[in-house]
Amino acid sequence: MMKKVYWILILVVIVVIAAACWIFYSKEKVSAPEWRTAKVEKGDIQVTVRASGTLQAVTTVQVGTQVSGIIKKILVDFNSVVKEGQLIAVLDTTYLVQAVDDAKASYKRAEIQVNQAKRDYDRTKQLFEQKVMAQADYDLALTTYETAVTNASSAMSALNRAKINLRYATIVAPISGVVVSRAVDVGQTVAASFSTPTMFTIANDLTKMQVQANIDEADIGKIKVSQEVTFSVDAYDDQTFTGVVRQVRLQPVVTQNVVNYTVIIDVPNPDLKLLPGMTATITVLVNEVKDILKVPAAALRFVPSQEGMRGGHPEGGGHMGRPNLGTLWVKEGDKIAKQRVRIGLTDGSYTEVMGRNLKEGAEIITGQLNAQTAKGSAPAQQNPFAPQMGRPAGAGGRGGH
Repeated sequence: MMKKVYWILILVVIVVIAAACWIFYSKEKVSAPEWRTAKVEKGDIQVTVRASGTLQAVTTVQVGTQVSGIIKKILVDFNSVVKEGQLIAVLDTTYLVQAVDDAKASYKRAEIQVNQAKRDYDRTKQLFEQKVMAQADYDLALTTYETAVTNASSAMSALNRAKINLRYATIVAPISGVVVSRAVDVGQTVAASFSTPTMFTIANDLTKMQVQANIDEADIGKIKVSQEVTFSVDAYDDQTFTGVVRQVRLQPVVTQNVVNYTVIIDVPNPDLKLLPGMTATITVLVNEVKDILKVPAAALRFVPSQEGMRGGHPEGGGHMGRPNLGTLWVKEGDKIAKQRVRIGLTDGSYTEVMGRNLKEGAEIITGQLNAQTAKGSAPAQQNPFAPQMGRPAGAGGRGGH
């Protein structure tokens, strides 16, 4: 009997010791949580808007013809440099010359009718003054004469119009520039009806280009005239080009229920590397701060668990509802301290922060590792739907230091 009691006591002692060890190690893990940390850095933050667009010449003119006919001569080709007023094409003028001759004959016939009507009117007027001719005959002669004069004027207008059409058969460059497109060949018939057929496209000056960029409606409010722009093209993937926003057009462009706005960006092109039609991937510099303290945006969203708070030193409550204020948790040895900061510009990854006791190099907490991390499992993930502290990504205001 004593032997049985002895073994029971030994078993109870072992259970008590095991329970004490479990409680001790559990408390040790709770009292010493593991953190993901980062450093307070000094540097720059840029807020940008990215989009795509198409390169175009600043001034592009489509050259057509106002008269129909067969193309007799073409004097320029693709990439030809032309001067304003230079002859670039000629239409066959056979029909147009005949039209001028017909108009001349019609005008001559109208002049003869005017002379005849004038002689009849003069005779009638003389007889009317002698009271030999009736008033009705006098009025008829006057009307016939005035009608003949009007017909002669109309014939003169038709003759001038035929001469103008003949001049239109010689196509000249309306501006100085470079021929970037030729849409016709010798022997082709062009028909000028309700719309003028395009024969050539001339770009005025390719040393000055522009990008027509499509900016999403969510970002258009950030785009202002004179903002700096950088962009790249596939033809020169190792080179970055620059430009300046010149115009934000108010006309919306709706494509598949997506609303965009056209932004015009002036681009210098002194070495003529950029060509019309190239696709540009642009980055608009919306806002920028330099040489400031910045922290990962995740540090402003971090809130420690109750276990992690043990040994911490809170400094007042949170700042929900005050978007220009936030909270950082600074690691000081084995303890953490809560520090209020003022939030400035953010690019979504890093945020500008300002605080009296905040210094470059300070170790701040961005996340808390779970108990299994030490055994090789992945760290606990931040809930993306949890309330966030501080200013949302893209905020542009700065607080004072």
